[in-house]
Amino acid sequence: MPNMQPNKTAMPEQDPNVRNANFLEVSTGYTAEMAINEAQRCLNCKNSPCVSGCPVNVKIPDFIHLVSEGKFEDAYQTIAQTSSLPAICGRVCPQESQCEKHCVRGIKGESVGIGRLERFVADYHRENVKQTIVKPESNGHKVAIVGSGPAGLACASDLAKKGYDVTIYEAFHVAGGVLMYGIPEFRLPKNIVQTEINGLKEMGVKIETNVVIGKTISVDELMDEFGFESVFIGSGAGLPSFMNIDGENLNGVYSANEFLTRINLMKAYKFPQYNTPIKVGKNVAVVGGGNVAMDAARSAKRLGAENVYIVYRRGEEELPARLEEIHHAKEEGIIFKFLTAPTKVVGKDGWVTGLECVNMELGEPDKSGRRRPVAIAGSEHVIDMDTVIVAIGQSPNPLIKNTTASLDTQPWGGIIADEATGKTSREGVYAGGDAVTGAATVILAMGAGKVAAKAIDEYIQNK
Repeated sequence: MPNMQPNKTAMPEQDPNVRNANFLEVSTGYTAEMAINEAQRCLNCKNSPCVSGCPVNVKIPDFIHLVSEGKFEDAYQTIAQTSSLPAICGRVCPQESQCEKHCVRGIKGESVGIGRLERFVADYHRENVKQTIVKPESNGHKVAIVGSGPAGLACASDLAKKGYDVTIYEAFHVAGGVLMYGIPEFRLPKNIVQTEINGLKEMGVKIETNVVIGKTISVDELMDEFGFESVFIGSGAGLPSFMNIDGENLNGVYSANEFLTRINLMKAYKFPQYNTPIKVGKNVAVVGGGNVAMDAARSAKRLGAENVYIVYRRGEEELPARLEEIHHAKEEGIIFKFLTAPTKVVGKDGWVTGLECVNMELGEPDKSGRRRPVAIAGSEHVIDMDTVIVAIGQSPNPLIKNTTASLDTQPWGGIIADEATGKTSREGVYAGGDAVTGAATVILAMGAGKVAAKAIDEYIQNK
């Protein structure tokens, strides 16, 4: 009989007043008993609606059933049939808007904790199983991957398994893309990312770091001079957007991209052990309401800021961040200022001293379907600030677009690629993930990488 408890088995976590001063992982994970208990909540539905919500089509009921029987390694191998990064997806995927959104148990209670179980299974495998990875026999074909984020890693994994000679080119000095530079240690420990990357290397995937495609080497050169038969572009969306208001160039104003990169990839939170200083004053404002804004705010709190504000021009119901991220931020003392929009960064002697804002009210819906915020006349006010972090979105870097012949792009910079194959306008070049869609989720990028790998294989074999 299924376990009919209405709510998910609670996830153990650090106390909020302890964790907001350290970078250790917030959620500490299920025990075996907790995992079995949660897995037994699954009804093993005949039509498996949860699978339809998974961008990589993990066999969710199958792996959960195995967990309910205590067969944790078998459950991992079931997930690994379609997902390259289960330990990562179990931690950072927005399950509430994907697989768990379709869970039948969610109709009269909480959905099954699919993400929590995926994390448990992946952690069990990493901690208890020494898996020997066999390098597949070469098929004699070469493929280049641009970017070592989730799209690039997923594409590389699927192609390597088919015997392709795969080389990943990464602009930073460490592989992992947004998984390394964008997501804080307290949400995604970096040793987990490196474990996945090491597995790719054992399969024969080569990773070249400190190579900026479009500057060091172009896509055209990879195909015309380096002998690659196909190229997959998974370079992400790392170009930050700004507010374009007065004072935005003052010292103490960061893009969230720079702020998080300095903390995560360059270990600023371990200064002076790592020689990467970062200024965080007493009062910090983070402008935006997405996951990146939450990550920046929670990181600032951990770096010693007394008051950290999320400044968002819409209401709480419109926040695009994950519910878990919002919940954790509130627990950790982050202050939310809704219906508030910055109009000017105030400064003195070249440094930030405040953020001038105006109150907003929601008007008619815009093109996205959300109600458009409208400024309330006479509501201008200034909040004392030492640091302002802008987290209002990112777009693809134009380097690749500007240096690749016959590569069509969107007006905002995204590469135009066929959704079903990842094929671009340039013969032999495929693309996926944030480089195509703009900033999205890890699992969607992985799905795009897998789609492109299949299409690249068909393209080369047919050629």
